Amino acid sequence: MFDAVADRYDVLNDVLSMGQDRRWRRIVARLVAAKPGDLVLDIAAGTGTSSRAFTESGARCVACDFSLGMLRAGRRRASARGPAERVTFAAGDALALPFADGVFDVVTISFGLRNVAAPDNALAEMLRVTKPGGRLVICEFSHLPVRPLDLAYQRYLAAALPTVAKAISRNPGAYAYLAESIKDWPAQKDLADRITAAGWSKVSWHNLSGGIIAIHAARRPRENSPHPE
Repeated sequence: MFDAVADRYDVLNDVLSMGQDRRWRRIVARLVAAKPGDLVLDIAAGTGTSSRAFTESGARCVACDFSLGMLRAGRRRASARGPAERVTFAAGDALALPFADGVFDVVTISFGLRNVAAPDNALAEMLRVTKPGGRLVICEFSHLPVRPLDLAYQRYLAAALPTVAKAISRNPGAYAYLAESIKDWPAQKDLADRITAAGWSKVSWHNLSGGIIAIHAARRPRENSPHPE
């Protein structure tokens, strides 16, 4: 599904979000707060559009995705930008990341955890590859706090997304799936509890766009810490 929309994926996101996806990426990059020399893992990175924002401080980023079509599109664009690109592309499954234990300073995933077959297992894998004391940042669709408004929003998505996508995408079925996956995704508190259950500490979240989007942040506890973090 993602291979089929790879070449126009970023354009479609921009259209469907009415440009809000750029704002969301800036906020995620600010929370990732990568420092010079840091190594960031961007899971479900797609074409690497989000990954580049993490390297502006001098950090390095591995853009990891399950879709080879997305990675090919990202590499073509990276090659066009020249050798200064600090993003490395890697094929990988969020349920079995092809990286050693404890190698990344920050692990982040934007709009991808919802697409993983077993999100709790993926959260444990992210913990495994993060350094002790390292950070997790998740940006994902969520739910409006007022239930009637949230239900109205879900109905809007179910009707509007496939209609718009049919006009501008060769694979409108992918966007029908998008609406369904948002509806079934856990709310902010429920996701925070699942992140904690996977072994992360200091879990927090804040809403964007009224709760349509939520960003969750957490830390991997330091080993042998005398106090829980």
